[in-house]
Amino acid sequence: MIDLTGFISITGQPGLYKIVAQSKNGIIVEGLSDKKRVNVYASTKVSTLTDISMFTTGDDKPINEIMTAIFDKEKGGPAVDAKADDKTVEAYFAQVLPDYDKERVYVSNMRKLFSWYNALQSTSNLKTEEENKDANDKTKNIKLNDDSSGTKHGIKKDGGGAKTIAGNKKTTGVRKTGTA
Repeated sequence: MIDLTGFISITGQPGLYKIVAQSKNGIIVEGLSDKKRVNVYASTKVSTLTDISMFTTGDDKPINEIMTAIFDKEKGGPAVDAKADDKTVEAYFAQVLPDYDKERVYVSNMRKLFSWYNALQSTSNLKTEEENKDANDKTKNIKLNDDSSGTKHGIKKDGGGAKTIAGNKKTTGVRKTGTA
């Protein structure tokens, strides 16, 4: 299944954004298309892609399952253009999700889904959960096994005494002038 963790849509803003960091007033996001970083305040309405689902005749279908179906249908390639005519968009969506609720899912919803899919696909962010898990495991192993600094397990042993700016050891507890 496609992993959409960390991707959001901001109300009133075009495109998708990737969460980069958290700030004291909200979150810092990076636009997928232009790579610009923006601070999104806590009062702004945002939707994470993992929380979005579409109406079907049965239970609601999460958007990552729908994107997985598009990914499998197109073998990783781009979906239909979101600016295509209504009949083409509806026919394509019916192939991907045949049991969608025709009264509650509008063409505008389908267009938004296809534009999101194509944005993720063009920026190489369509990864399955297994690929992301494998990549995270590899980076964790690299960080744990990296001993290039000469330290073992992040513990660096010092000579024991404190050093001054000149690099000479301080003599603690003993006065240089007079007796102790």
